[in-house]
Amino acid sequence: MIKWSIFLETDFWIDLGISVGVFLLFLIFRKLFAKYIFSLLLRVAKKTPTELLTNIFIAFEKPIRWAFLFVGVYVSAKYFPHFNEKNEFFKHIMEASVIIFLGWGLYNLSATSSAFFTRMKGRYKLDADDVLVPFFSKSLRFIIVALGFSMVASVFGYNVGGFVAGLGLGGVAIAFAAKDALAHLLGGFVIITEKPFKIGDWILTPEVEGTVEDISFRSTKIRTFAQAVVTMPNATLANGPITNWSQMGKRQISYNFTVPPDTSKDKLQRIVSEIEMYLKTNDEVHPETILVKFDHFNELGYSIMVYLFTKTTVWSDYLQVKEELNLKIVELLEREGTTIALPSSRVYVDQDSELVRSHE
Repeated sequence: MIKWSIFLETDFWIDLGISVGVFLLFLIFRKLFAKYIFSLLLRVAKKTPTELLTNIFIAFEKPIRWAFLFVGVYVSAKYFPHFNEKNEFFKHIMEASVIIFLGWGLYNLSATSSAFFTRMKGRYKLDADDVLVPFFSKSLRFIIVALGFSMVASVFGYNVGGFVAGLGLGGVAIAFAAKDALAHLLGGFVIITEKPFKIGDWILTPEVEGTVEDISFRSTKIRTFAQAVVTMPNATLANGPITNWSQMGKRQISYNFTVPPDTSKDKLQRIVSEIEMYLKTNDEVHPETILVKFDHFNELGYSIMVYLFTKTTVWSDYLQVKEELNLKIVELLEREGTTIALPSSRVYVDQDSELVRSHE
């Protein structure tokens, strides 16, 4: 039952005023910290050789702002009339708040680990890609949240050990029920560690062909050339053959064309020689393997083989080199007064004046 007489006591209003004043003072400190002190610390941190200190300040900015409020509550509670600041529940809340603020800052800081790992990879040439680095960041965040939860639970007297043991027993049943999901996770681990492909690569599998857009631990998203997105389970990808076209060092061009049988020997030799010379002087053609040969006879004439590799593996650039080669061959044939032999059609007129077409 409330004793209304306490509101008539002078000490009550003095203590209440001090308590409110202390809390308001910490609110002012919070504003000053956000506007001046934090900006000053951030400018000083940016002058350091590394960005670690800057990342720490940015990660802990919001937790520290909220910490001012809770410290203000804790200090003002000592002066609040008829309130026992040594109350166990109040102390547990203050202790849990410290853990939450530290965990909050570390959680924010772990997001900068992606940028940190990226810089380390570039500086020390570490073999890490854009999939493995975010995985480390997400794993670190999960550990921080799990540890923070268990520490807060311990502060309030909960038996965390029994909870973890219960998770262990339940995990066995969950593992049997989610064996397919675990298989996909293991497949994702294999793909991320062995790295048969990375984001942006053009790959071919027995099920799909296209460009890799995203890789997670469960599945991989592939955009086909028809612009559809196919989500493939990692277990399926890891257990099948994968052709990575983006890892080609060079790209092959190989075909035969035929000149008519009335082409003279000298013309045939000149055609072969000039095509070979064109390829050897082309900067877009790989110089190691260039083959232009009179290959064989066929029913249309003389077959010439063209075999080479382009330096580029980009599809559009590869097609450009191939087109220029084809135009060059047409130009050479026109200069020699010949053409490519193609199946022809002849038209005969029978005795009844009906048209009959036969193909050669």
